[in-house]
Amino acid sequence: MKTRAEGMPAAQALAKLQQGNLAYMTARTCPGDISPEARSRTCNHGQQPYAIVIACSDSRVIPEAIFSAGIGELFVIRVAGNVIDDHQLGSIEYAAGHLGCNLVVVLGHTHCGAVNAAVNHDPEGYVKFITDEIKRAVGEETDEHAASRLNAQHSAAVIESSLQIQHEEELGLQVAAAIYDIESGAVEFL
Repeated sequence: MKTRAEGMPAAQALAKLQQGNLAYMTARTCPGDISPEARSRTCNHGQQPYAIVIACSDSRVIPEAIFSAGIGELFVIRVAGNVIDDHQLGSIEYAAGHLGCNLVVVLGHTHCGAVNAAVNHDPEGYVKFITDEIKRAVGEETDEHAASRLNAQHSAAVIESSLQIQHEEELGLQVAAAIYDIESGAVEFL
């Protein structure tokens, strides 16, 4: 049987994310440790992130800032519309199995361009792969905020249905969906 790296318990990681988000909401600069010492420590001793965050590629959504995290604290996977495919699942498996992360957060957000495109348009090209996945998640929902919530919850469900992730869940991994409000800075865990 495969051994799994030990990390911070999921409940403790979630509380740390929530505390970090509260600090972020009134911060003027990122309080996360980005010092030369942190770079040196993570270079010499490796990374030990306490949570995996799947976030949208939107430039207004910066998970390390949103959760007041520094270098080596979050394992961030970014893709437009925070959709999940085999590439993201492989990254999650790596972070859970080899780095000991016990919490996966799918972080959707308000005013998401990918959700807007899926709900209100019919894009072509490679963007269609993203919007088609979002359309599957949101169904006939036309309210963009509600659609963003449904999309984050759908991505969390896709992660939970992965056979390897199910194995990791038996070992303490938890998956949560959340929505980041780009105006207020608040994160709502769903």
